[in-house]
Amino acid sequence: MFKNVMVYRIGEGFAPSLADVQSALEPVQFVECGASQDKSIGWVPPRGEAHGPLVESVAGQWIMKLMIESKAVPGNVVRRKADERIAEIEAATGRKPGKKEKRELMDDVLLSLLPQAFARQSTVLVWMDLENRRLVLNAGSQGKADEVMSALMNVMGGLSVSLIQTVTSPQAAMTQWLLAPTPDEWPTDLTVERETVLKSSGEDAASVRFTRHHLANDDVRKHVMEGKLPTQLALSWDGRVAFVLTDTLQLKKVQYLDGVMDDSGTDKKEDRFDADVALSTGLLGPLIDSLIDALGGEMELGVAAADPVPSTTRTVLNSTVNTGVAADEEDPPF
Repeated sequence: MFKNVMVYRIGEGFAPSLADVQSALEPVQFVECGASQDKSIGWVPPRGEAHGPLVESVAGQWIMKLMIESKAVPGNVVRRKADERIAEIEAATGRKPGKKEKRELMDDVLLSLLPQAFARQSTVLVWMDLENRRLVLNAGSQGKADEVMSALMNVMGGLSVSLIQTVTSPQAAMTQWLLAPTPDEWPTDLTVERETVLKSSGEDAASVRFTRHHLANDDVRKHVMEGKLPTQLALSWDGRVAFVLTDTLQLKKVQYLDGVMDDSGTDKKEDRFDADVALSTGLLGPLIDSLIDALGGEMELGVAAADPVPSTTRTVLNSTVNTGVAADEEDPPF
């Protein structure tokens, strides 16, 4: 149900009722794009039933769904049609259209082509956990998340949110886990799996991706010691959920491991939504808590962020880059 996860903190004082949220969403239900409209955004029933509620409550967790429809016309087609019209004007009048007229021609061409364009639809699930003051989006990009947050802010008075920030940055923690000499030094309930992306800073921005690769080895550590830091790292939580953590605290490729989703105990379509919501939120809530704990806890507002690379790791990295050897050859870190 949630394949990509972005987590926000809900500000103090926001405590609407379920009926309040339903009333706020009703005026902005999704309507398909008109003939000359390039984009339409609105709320749809998360259960998928026509005329159903726009917000569902399952075990105290509220679920909403935003629909985004867009139509795009290839830019080269618009330019070609506009050039044809410009050529017609030049042939008929003997003059070349100015910049403003050309822009207007481009807009006219775009509007004339939009009715022929195919519409693409995508949805974003929104999970509101008011008890823990947490808002979770099933969004794979910051741009898509920004659209959802804008849609929420436009209709929900008093809602304020901020991306969760941790005392230890995800990149610093992932670096420590990859440099750990044994899995015993990984955080409780979290296991480093077999995928990572390492990227260096600077002009070259060299990167290397390991896939289906045992990461607790000298080859991976060597890349890290040379200054390539993890931007993505595959992890699993408590043997039940696998995901890829990014350096911006996003969870991508979320998968429930074998047997987990079978615990719903039902195959009926009408019951599947409730079971999936209960299981997904019941697993992701504790996972998010464990991950935040592993990253040193949540940072208080107004507190300066910690160095993205811990000082001990930075000392080793600097020594390796500058001298080509570990800082203390008599007592190497591995």
